[in-house]
Amino acid sequence: MMMMMMMMMKMMMKNMMMMTPRGFSSSATAGRGGQGVVNVLTSNLAPFTNPSEKDNRAAVVLTRGEGVYVYDTDGKKYLDGLAGLWSNALGNGNERIIEAAHAQLKRLAYQHTFWNRTTDIAEEYTSRLVDFGRHRGVVQTFMSCGGSDANDTNVKLAWYYWNAIGQPSRKTVIARKQAYHGVTITASSMSGMETIHKGYGPLPLPWVRHVSTPHYWKYGLPGESEEEYSARLAKELEAVIVREGPDTIAAFIAEPVMGAGGVIPPPRGYWGSIQSILRKYDILFIADEVVTAFGRLGERLGSEFYDIQPDLYTVAKAMSSSYYPLGAALITEKVADAIKNQANKFGVFGHGYTYGGHPVACAIGLECLNIYEEMQIWDHVKRMTPTFQLTLKQLETHPLVGEVRGEGFMLAIEFVADKASKSQIGTKVPPATILANECMKNGLLVRSTGHVLVIAPSLVYTMENFQEMFTKLKKSLDSFDEIVYKELPELPRD
Repeated sequence: MMMMMMMMMKMMMKNMMMMTPRGFSSSATAGRGGQGVVNVLTSNLAPFTNPSEKDNRAAVVLTRGEGVYVYDTDGKKYLDGLAGLWSNALGNGNERIIEAAHAQLKRLAYQHTFWNRTTDIAEEYTSRLVDFGRHRGVVQTFMSCGGSDANDTNVKLAWYYWNAIGQPSRKTVIARKQAYHGVTITASSMSGMETIHKGYGPLPLPWVRHVSTPHYWKYGLPGESEEEYSARLAKELEAVIVREGPDTIAAFIAEPVMGAGGVIPPPRGYWGSIQSILRKYDILFIADEVVTAFGRLGERLGSEFYDIQPDLYTVAKAMSSSYYPLGAALITEKVADAIKNQANKFGVFGHGYTYGGHPVACAIGLECLNIYEEMQIWDHVKRMTPTFQLTLKQLETHPLVGEVRGEGFMLAIEFVADKASKSQIGTKVPPATILANECMKNGLLVRSTGHVLVIAPSLVYTMENFQEMFTKLKKSLDSFDEIVYKELPELPRD
């Protein structure tokens, strides 16, 4: 009898663990798929997730989307406040994109673009992409499947360029702490995040150097202006270049606004100071616009917003509104010419991806670009930005909010225990995660990086969508206060 009771209790506990929400909401056993969904989830090594989490908490399983809303297996509706992963710019269910994909699948589901063979849709789309970036010096593209491999491509192109013009010693790439450039070996090495280096042996690779995060609120010195801070960071960059040897530096890579590192816009004067140093030492500039391209900052490219003049651009995410994996390197004339001359000597340009320039991806990307240009979506973002940014900027009056920062449709809320020292809140669960959990309970999807809450809505958000976001966020903040002050009653309340 005791053995049977223990077995029954074990089964009950297992069932209960399966039904417990993953710190957010929703049971993975309900709705479409049922037990099969749980089995699939336990089979999948999920990205940026603790694998042990699945042992006692069921994942949230989303089954469908309509515009800027998604639904889980219980039918619960969520307002997506992160556009998937900064990327679902047009929301779900756009009939024009769906029809473009369907028509291309019926006409030509796949062919590659190797060996001087191509497809009509790949040629049409890449021509339009060049037109899209021509005013910023773009003359050519190289198609990939996403941001990580496009960043890898741009590093290879930088090396190829320097070899072509007789400076083969230029191999080092300078990136920034807290930057995110992807998770392939090269991209993760350039990313300045310990979480994607830990446990992977030689990462970051030895030819990568990192300079400081340009976060004035956190790292500016007392009495130092933003312009002075920017000048100090430029001097740091120059010192690294001189120490390493200018003839060893291939490229500097940076996001116009740092994204996954916590939505960090640069301080005033930063890009002017940095570009002056790059020009002084003739170093290629790779702009990682995976997040910022196609309107997120209220301009066609994030580089326009800051008047940046890169030699290479990396684009992805909104390129296809994430309806299909798609990315690209956008190449300016001086790099394109050197590549052409060098490849002619070798007889081939030895780089390419099986799915680069995929017909369906190109058809989707082309239709997204058509929609963006017809809507002038960057102008819509520009009009709506004050509603988004200025409304949430008011949260800086909250006693536990140190800074609300952002540009365009990118925003972060950073929590602190003390506004003067900027010390972190020591709750068992990080504060931004507490708030993200409460947001999910209230039907709003946002992102926590621990002490920073990130919001990056789809580019088609309306005033009504923002009002709904603000309402859900306010309700979630009320719950956040209850949880945090109960655990740490000594925290400031005024």
